[in-house]
Amino acid sequence: MKLTTVLFDLDGTLLPMDQDTFVQAYFGLLARKLAPRDYPARELIDAIWRGTAAMVQNDGSRTNEAVFWECFQSRFGPRVLEDMPLFEDYYRTDFEQVQSVCGYTDQAARTVELCRELGLRTALATNPIFPAVATRARIRWAGLTPEHFELVTTYENSCSCKPNLLYYREVTGKLGVSPEECLMVGNDVQEDMAARELGMRVFLLTPCMINKQGKDIAQYPHGDFPELMRFLETETQ
Repeated sequence: MKLTTVLFDLDGTLLPMDQDTFVQAYFGLLARKLAPRDYPARELIDAIWRGTAAMVQNDGSRTNEAVFWECFQSRFGPRVLEDMPLFEDYYRTDFEQVQSVCGYTDQAARTVELCRELGLRTALATNPIFPAVATRARIRWAGLTPEHFELVTTYENSCSCKPNLLYYREVTGKLGVSPEECLMVGNDVQEDMAARELGMRVFLLTPCMINKQGKDIAQYPHGDFPELMRFLETETQ
């Protein structure tokens, strides 16, 4: 089937980063922000990881946002709801400092623009474990805007997570396309290459590759941005 749509991952794909360094900076600043409200750093971070795990296990019946806050509230109680504006303020202000531990490449925007030149639709299929305000920031750090994409997945508008195939069905359903006409571009072998199980084409971007299970990547088209751009041109000929 003809390729019509390209789904891009964000973290480690369009936005170069070391995931562990990013998480450390993100949690460190959040813990500092919330310390005056009596959220002990270790307990806060543990609760966020538990909330993230709950989102990954989401069965599609509720938004990831609802699942996360229910889990988070179970640890700290109803006062969490009163403090939600503080979390939102963190993402608008302190979170911007996390950009300093991320990389940048102008090839990310050039690749998205190439898709447009080739007549392809584009969507940002980033794992929807962050709120929209944090996702918009990371898109900006990558030298792009939300307007570059027909769809941007966030925890507010998604009811599943990678590598659950339900996530990819959710994305293609919203776009009104079949998996066979899509290409998933990402850096995580487990989370992004899972899209191939639905019949999607895939491309593994390797500069910031994550391969926790040590899979043989020879089975996937892979490489850096120039190789991805050549792959796109070949697939649309």
